Amino acid sequence: MQLVAQGAQQTCNKILINIMRKVRCPCNCFGYKAPALAVDAIVLKDQKILLIRRAKEPFKDCYALPGGFVECGESCEDAIKREVFEETGIEIEIIDLLGVYSHPNRDPRGHVVSICYIAKYKSGTLKISEETSDLGFFDLKDILKMNLAFDHKEIIKDFVKKCYNKLKH
Repeated sequence: MQLVAQGAQQTCNKILINIMRKVRCPCNCFGYKAPALAVDAIVLKDQKILLIRRAKEPFKDCYALPGGFVECGESCEDAIKREVFEETGIEIEIIDLLGVYSHPNRDPRGHVVSICYIAKYKSGTLKISEETSDLGFFDLKDILKMNLAFDHKEIIKDFVKKCYNKLKH
């Protein structure tokens, strides 16, 4: 019963998101040209970090942190929970804010500011979505040898500097 309700809620959410994409956002940014807002997450489970392999451009077939764009009227916290669930099938619990990544060239599509959270696995089973071709939890030492999409390697290095050793204990 709960799975049916979750499925219906997901369908309703997708319909609403598609409607909002077609209708001009009421948040018109007071006439200012503004960067897009995105969220990313370092999701931890058993001292490993969740990565997705992107199924779409930009960076198709590259590994990345799960994340995506914040929808109009949505909090950043709700956006990262939604994006992780849509891309991976799992639910997360936000632990902390890692940082804000705002370099104008971090995304080839344009100026995108990303708010990155540290989160932990809460429930669910990993599953591939239309946005992912592979996913899994990886050891940090392996991730640091990988080429990652966007500025995600720098984000992970910041995580290591700020947090990783504290979270291991």
